[in-house]
Amino acid sequence: MTPLDGRPILTAARMRAAEERAVAAGVSVETLMERAGAAVAEQVRRLAGDQEVLILCGPGNNGGDGYVVARVLAAAGHPVRVAATGEPRSDAAIAARRRWDGVVETLADAHRAPVLVDALFGTGLTRGLEAEASAALARLAGGARLTIAVDLPSGAATDDGRLLSPVPDYDLTLALGALKPSHLLLPAAARSQHVAVLDIGVEARSDVTVLARPRLSAPGAEAHKYSRGMIAIVAGAMPGASALAASAAANGGAGYVLLLGGSTDQVPHAVVRRRFDPVARADARIGALLIGPGLGRDERARERLDAALASDRPLVIDGDALRLVSVEAIAARPAPTILTPHTGEFDALFGASDAAKTDRALAAARSGGATIVFKGADTVIAGPDGSVRVAAGASTWLSTAGTGDVLAGLVAARLAITRDPLTAANEAVWLHSEAARRAGPAFVADNLVRHLPEAIAACL
Repeated sequence: MTPLDGRPILTAARMRAAEERAVAAGVSVETLMERAGAAVAEQVRRLAGDQEVLILCGPGNNGGDGYVVARVLAAAGHPVRVAATGEPRSDAAIAARRRWDGVVETLADAHRAPVLVDALFGTGLTRGLEAEASAALARLAGGARLTIAVDLPSGAATDDGRLLSPVPDYDLTLALGALKPSHLLLPAAARSQHVAVLDIGVEARSDVTVLARPRLSAPGAEAHKYSRGMIAIVAGAMPGASALAASAAANGGAGYVLLLGGSTDQVPHAVVRRRFDPVARADARIGALLIGPGLGRDERARERLDAALASDRPLVIDGDALRLVSVEAIAARPAPTILTPHTGEFDALFGASDAAKTDRALAAARSGGATIVFKGADTVIAGPDGSVRVAAGASTWLSTAGTGDVLAGLVAARLAITRDPLTAANEAVWLHSEAARRAGPAFVADNLVRHLPEAIAACL
């Protein structure tokens, strides 16, 4: 099993297409099932030790994978039992069932085992489990010491992170061939403590991938404060927010940080404070302009936002500014723009929807011609070119005031440095998450800033 960084994420339709390409190239469905079952069996054997394994098989190909797992484990002398919802229905699953010569218990009557393997329903589930099956799954999972899901936890939709019926918590989910959106999108992603991808010989291609650790470079010998990235942050009604953003930018690699219109002494002494006026905003050395943290929503805030939108500088829009701006105004900007909304801000600007977070972020990026950082425990980054990155494993301790301001300042710093919106967003989100990991539990946003240099050092 290898890290998830950079791995493609396939929807149910794209996974079916990948499998169909493999079949067209001469690999049968039965062969793919044998590969999947053998790969899962190897992981189960390695983790289960000598404990008895109970495998739950559904009626489709996911259940077929389960029968293969059982047969391979039994052939290796491992204690294994099978319980099923009924007879298999797909041709490949029927063939796999015939090759299993052990007993098949009914799901409702099965007794618990130390290790549970859920092969009931995987990719493509469109409705929740029936009440009897759901209750049996909960009972058996609750009595196991180790729980493993094959491809996806049963009851989880594939593409959008929804739970179609109650889903137990799993120690490990073994994704077959490729990651699916619900391995990373909430709430489904929270049902698996760990996710690993098993190679079954299917070529996985997608513009949607897991966010990877960035590769950063230290400044060269010829670098100076302006060449390293100069950013300007527009202050507003709540100066603490812009101060956090300025501190994050200064600790996030920027060479020169301007705070425009702020009246706070909370920023590092290295942050330069100036009035919010046309002369300061027109400095051609500014590589990125940030507006929104603590801006407020009064008339002065609107005036400052209008001035920022009219600037020819790359722009990061966060916080209150996202409540004041329009999609049309964003799309009209000729310079690069990055938006960093949380769910409430995203809904207010682009409209609420039940669509997958990845789809919503991509649609927003295309409609506004901007890079979108759709924040949350499952942050999604999308660019107008169709590129989508999903961040995995963010610390839940980030759910505290001010961490969004830190991220906004970090995004602006990376934008001034890289001059590429998607690269900047990817770097900032990864560094933000890594700083949180290093900060440990129960941190405040001020402390998060202090760990940004450590996160950068991890990427050099």
